[in-house]
Amino acid sequence: MVKKISLLGSTGSIGRNVLEVVRQYPDRFKVVGLAAGRNLPLLKEQIDEFAPELVSISEPRLAGELTGILPPHWRNRVLSGPEGNERVATIPSATMVVSAIVGSAGLTPTLAAIRAGKDIGLANKETLVMAGDLVMREVRRHKVNLLPIDSEHSAINQGLNAGRREDVSRLILTASGGPFFAVGAQELDKVTPEQALAHPNWDMGDKISIDSATLINKGLEVIEARYLFDIEADRIEVLIHPQSIVHSMVEYLDGSFIAHLGIPDMKIPIAYALTFPERISLDLPRLDLAAAESLEFHHPDLAKFPALKLAYEVCTSGGIAPAVFNAANEVAVTAFLDKRINFTGITRIVVETVAQFDPGHAVDLETILTADRDARTRANLLVDSNQYNLHN
Repeated sequence: MVKKISLLGSTGSIGRNVLEVVRQYPDRFKVVGLAAGRNLPLLKEQIDEFAPELVSISEPRLAGELTGILPPHWRNRVLSGPEGNERVATIPSATMVVSAIVGSAGLTPTLAAIRAGKDIGLANKETLVMAGDLVMREVRRHKVNLLPIDSEHSAINQGLNAGRREDVSRLILTASGGPFFAVGAQELDKVTPEQALAHPNWDMGDKISIDSATLINKGLEVIEARYLFDIEADRIEVLIHPQSIVHSMVEYLDGSFIAHLGIPDMKIPIAYALTFPERISLDLPRLDLAAAESLEFHHPDLAKFPALKLAYEVCTSGGIAPAVFNAANEVAVTAFLDKRINFTGITRIVVETVAQFDPGHAVDLETILTADRDARTRANLLVDSNQYNLHN
């Protein structure tokens, strides 16, 4: 049976990898919807190749340009903005939605897809960071499958299949350490965007590459794991693993560790999510453990990367705190990439923004989205204050 996929974030790093898997197995997958950001030329290529039923692009202006270069029958099939994303996420013919939009923009279309009864391949961790309780409640209510695409959470999901949930002791998320694992803390103020984007192991988009460099990405993954696997934050540990071969581990009560190993290529967890519980062969190099020589593990330096410690605190607080944490980080990362603040300013802005909010209770989507907007306003004020620019 052909699985019909609606892909949110089709022109991003994850989206392109999803389409590579689809390309390898045209008899198993059919793309029925594509939602993209601003990369109009690539979206046009994807439309020509995969012939979806419906597409969306971020801005009305770009939608107009796209309609102008497509055949006339596309006139009512090109949408834009958040509404367009939700329409693509809820196409009746789709049986699975891959949520790969970067950042908080992925929350509402993913939630709409769940409520429409679609299985989810989740690469947008912000969906669970911002609204974990709400999203998982809707997953249970609508009886859909939510399959993680992040390599770490895919690894844990597979490790959990080795035993009973009640026998799990803890989850261990591995992190490469990013490009600054061996750099002294005093040098981080001088880091440039170009240096921060140069991840040693993974080929990722700009935002997640910066998050990896600050270890905020790992903090977001801790929060995601807390909701996805229904486990307390103090039973989730992060270890630095520079080789990026062990993608994560599950420890059981008897002291056994179930580890997932593989080369660092996102097509592996993508394919597993698309075909679960089956596996398919991929045209990828095989892991050569003898060539790897050694596998190292280190505790993260929380003094050097304090955002990871804050992520645990935010996760424990719950309420709107995770949404505020995420929003402030998105603002700060954009400011850093625009060279308006220095590298350490990212974490400092996140810390100061979170401190301005009472976690309260995040019981509905409106409360969460309001917190997201308010946090962005306050984080932008901190960026504009020039306290964190390249000269401070």
